[in-house]
Amino acid sequence: MKLATFLDRGAARPGLVADDGASLVDIVATATALHGAAPPHLASVQAIVEAGDAALADLRDLLGRAGSAQKIDLAKAKLIAPIPRPVQVRDFLAFEKHMIQAYDGIRRLRASLAEDPAAYMDMMERKGILRVPDAWYENPLYYRVNPANVCGTDVDVRWPAYSSRMDFEFEFACVIGKGGKDIPVAEARKHIFGYTIFNDLSARDEQARAMPGQMGPGKGKDFDNSKPMGPFLVTADEIGDPYALGMRARLNGEIFVEASSSEMNWRFEELIAYVSQSETLEPGEVFGSGTVGGGCTIETGDSIADGDVIELEIDRIGVLRTRFVATAADRVQRVAVAPRALRGEPQTGA
Repeated sequence: MKLATFLDRGAARPGLVADDGASLVDIVATATALHGAAPPHLASVQAIVEAGDAALADLRDLLGRAGSAQKIDLAKAKLIAPIPRPVQVRDFLAFEKHMIQAYDGIRRLRASLAEDPAAYMDMMERKGILRVPDAWYENPLYYRVNPANVCGTDVDVRWPAYSSRMDFEFEFACVIGKGGKDIPVAEARKHIFGYTIFNDLSARDEQARAMPGQMGPGKGKDFDNSKPMGPFLVTADEIGDPYALGMRARLNGEIFVEASSSEMNWRFEELIAYVSQSETLEPGEVFGSGTVGGGCTIETGDSIADGDVIELEIDRIGVLRTRFVATAADRVQRVAVAPRALRGEPQTGA
């Protein structure tokens, strides 16, 4: 089944893609028409994920009994992220090809920001700065995403004012259905409710400035609507083998990359087992795969411009579409805050 969240007069409602693939079943309206009211476990996609098999059984019944009055033209529906505000989002680095190519690209970008790019690049080469760390081969690496920055498909994302180098990152993602702790790799697939598409938008110039501080990408990742997700959350049974899916990205209608989920070096089961060590996972948590190899401009040397549209497509899931908008008003000077010591102010502690 393909689950979605759509807006009805400004309110978020759960939907289910009908068998015809062209209409969306209003779950709440259908349950109300058949039973007088919608049960709490069908009130949202998050509630459905939490209820698991019981909710899915009810949805199968509703799907077969929904009338035309409870269906919406999918092409006209305003979809938002399937889970508009996930309880948690972790974004991993599961593709080695991306790691190698992205580090090379970020190193070139960081050198370009220096007064003497050639000398700076030579220094980074000699010191091994911005190379794939040994730690990546030992354990899955991830950062925590701000769930408030999640948005849906067909959203115009405003370019952050402090950046002149925007990028997309084409990712696969799973959603936890059954919570748990200390989950073995062999049991981890059972904890996945379904899969979706994730776009980890990045302000590359700011990311290049922040990452040497070893505290993460910071404002290179954190800005409004920087985490498109969707358009659907597809249940695990409909996906089948999650590591046999074609992945395609189109930039302004032209193929940018063609890849496969089979290229994941770290599998979702391994990510789940790693994170759940001494930590309880909850239904509705999102695990991003990290960028597929060749799935962003920092790897290829291309660039994003105002008005560009990126479409990310994964077999059996759909297309996640984002447009970049950078108006003249957005192009303000980046804010630089000097430490107190450099401003001549008294220091009162860390």
